[in-house]
Amino acid sequence: MNERNIVFEVIKRQPVEEMHVEIVERKGLGHPDYIADSASEAASRELSKYYLKEFGTILHHNLDKTLLVGGQSHPFFKGGYVIEPIYIIVAGRATTEVKTDDGVHKIPFGTIIIKAVRDWIKENMRYLDPNTHVNIDYMVRKGSVDLVTLFEAGRERKIPLANDTSIGVGYAPLSTLEKIVLETERMLNSKEYKAINPAVGEDIKVLGLRRGNRIDLTIACAMIDRHINDLDEYLSIKEEVRENVLDLATKLASNYDINVYINTADMPEKGVIYLTVTGTSAEHGDDGATGRGNRANGLIPPMRPISMEATAGKNPVNHVGKIYNVVAYRIANKIYDELRDYFREVYVEIVSQIGKPIDQPLIASIRIVSNNKDNIPLNIVNDAKRIANEELENIVKITNRIVEN
Repeated sequence: MNERNIVFEVIKRQPVEEMHVEIVERKGLGHPDYIADSASEAASRELSKYYLKEFGTILHHNLDKTLLVGGQSHPFFKGGYVIEPIYIIVAGRATTEVKTDDGVHKIPFGTIIIKAVRDWIKENMRYLDPNTHVNIDYMVRKGSVDLVTLFEAGRERKIPLANDTSIGVGYAPLSTLEKIVLETERMLNSKEYKAINPAVGEDIKVLGLRRGNRIDLTIACAMIDRHINDLDEYLSIKEEVRENVLDLATKLASNYDINVYINTADMPEKGVIYLTVTGTSAEHGDDGATGRGNRANGLIPPMRPISMEATAGKNPVNHVGKIYNVVAYRIANKIYDELRDYFREVYVEIVSQIGKPIDQPLIASIRIVSNNKDNIPLNIVNDAKRIANEELENIVKITNRIVEN
């Protein structure tokens, strides 16, 4: 077993559940930032599959600079229309050609990127037509020589070399509020819920605030005009969504005083409501960019340590800005699942150095909040380090998991 710089420490930190104020957010499936993240990730995944099929390996690329520019629309009851399409441009670096014995193999990266984004929209958005409502573009250039060299050198060694000096962060477990925020968006964007309430669009943002024993959920929920006949029906659907969310949240946190607020910017008396043609605010001026959405665990948790890295679109082979964030959450969750009798919370930070093997981070820090135990037995400390070491030992397997998902 390789020696790795894995450090364990007990920290004096107030558990999130015990803080008087807790805040957490999730940007849902149709949010412009979520769409931008998904465009980057879908393009990277399909490009990776092409590289694997044609060359037996994933070649260097990073497509983590997607920009979504909102369009213009005219929604109204029973059905409106899009005036100006959304513009999505996927930007980054990629291997655009490969020299072979038969000559130069040109990679059809533009075609791959556009199809990947279009297919993601078709699969996830019911009323956003990728052919008429969205212009999909790309701006991709060859990677810098030093990063490409690092990529190739790592591939030859079987353990990739980090192409950045970066930080991956993870934690476990989720708090009650975090679970509610996560499950609320998942429920509202589930196929089962859309079948029951098709007027609910995909652009759903949930912000949870807990103050002591009181939880306030503020939800921005795009409504789809073609499924709503008038203002009274809109208000009725809004109330139905509120009751559904309240039922879910109460099941997850029966001991809390829970309040749910839907589309608080509405001013019905002035005709101002959250009505859309396609189910996303991107249709009418709201913009998005890769990296501004959810962190690797699907949440935006300001009360927790987080990485500012955009995980979406980065190559899954040696870009530690992606891989270390995934691995950090895996380590934190495994440690908590196996050793929860001793640990109230687990925090993991992994730091890379550019040019060094990704399985040998500069440090892997395990920081735990003790579960009311003054002394952690040495065997428990060693178990936590073992879990981290095993995940780092098998870090190259993360690549396949990312590409296949």
